[in-house]
Amino acid sequence: MKSEHMMPWSAWTAAGLALVAAAGAAQAQAPAPFATIKEVTPFTYCCVTHKGPLADMSAVITQLMQAMQSQNLFASIRGPMVGVYYNAPGQVKQEDLSWEVGFPVADTTAIQPPLEKKAWKPTTVAVAVHKGPYTKTSETLDRLVAWIGSQGRVVDGPVLERYLNNPMQVKPEELLTEIWIPVRKK
Repeated sequence: MKSEHMMPWSAWTAAGLALVAAAGAAQAQAPAPFATIKEVTPFTYCCVTHKGPLADMSAVITQLMQAMQSQNLFASIRGPMVGVYYNAPGQVKQEDLSWEVGFPVADTTAIQPPLEKKAWKPTTVAVAVHKGPYTKTSETLDRLVAWIGSQGRVVDGPVLERYLNNPMQVKPEELLTEIWIPVRKK
């Protein structure tokens, strides 16, 4: 029996597909959150530590790569290059900046100087991704620190940056740097 108020099946199908498409479009247009709080697994890394200006980065990375090559460690790498920053410009003089660059490695990896073997122990971190030149990561970092405060949390350790793509293969505006800041509740 056909009612005057009943739509034919094809009309219902078309209407349903339109609603699904509209919902999908709304989700696709929803901005991704700027940052998130995430649990991470502790890991071991080998690095070259440095005290001095960030302008020394290229020389320190060269030292890291040469040491890893001479010790045949490339097969031990377990993730992207990382930088760990214990203070920042504006907090201390350039010559007093304390930082390191390295790679996550297998726990059993044996290393020799000038490399050091360290452990990343914080498990609760605030995470944001910076897209663009490394020289502009401080903008995302400052925004992330403010966001941490707005979430009822405080910074609880050094900043870790994970360099997600190769600056030799992508343009500076396409570089992706994942920033981790250890946090705890206020």
